[in-house]
Amino acid sequence: MALTAFYPVVQTAEPREAADFFIRSFGFEETFGADWYVSLRHGPHEVAFLQADHPTIPAGHRGAASGLLLNVEVDDAAGEYRRLAEAGEVEMRLDLRDEPFGQRHFIFEGPGGVLVDVIEEIPPAPEYAAGFAS
Repeated sequence: MALTAFYPVVQTAEPREAADFFIRSFGFEETFGADWYVSLRHGPHEVAFLQADHPTIPAGHRGAASGLLLNVEVDDAAGEYRRLAEAGEVEMRLDLRDEPFGQRHFIFEGPGGVLVDVIEEIPPAPEYAAGFAS
């Protein structure tokens, strides 16, 4: 098998609103757009947003995403935290903090209720270092 792509498709009530947020806030570019589906790319990274009640979603699975966290890795989480907080467009759910497992990060609630975890890798505490693949 030759894997050609792998990316999340987020079910949301407002695919355009979610896509526009990622375009505006993180520099994604639209690769396909319809009123029910919007696909985005930023370099090799992709994400798409699908109308939560679209008939292509199997019955019994329609509805807004839940239990989903989108990770966005950046080189300066503190700078992104300040930028997004100043813009006032998002609701912070976890303020900026350093984790012993090697992350400086914060979490906000994006359009459609999807949680976005903005992460900067930092050196892990010794008790976590051995858990990383070399």
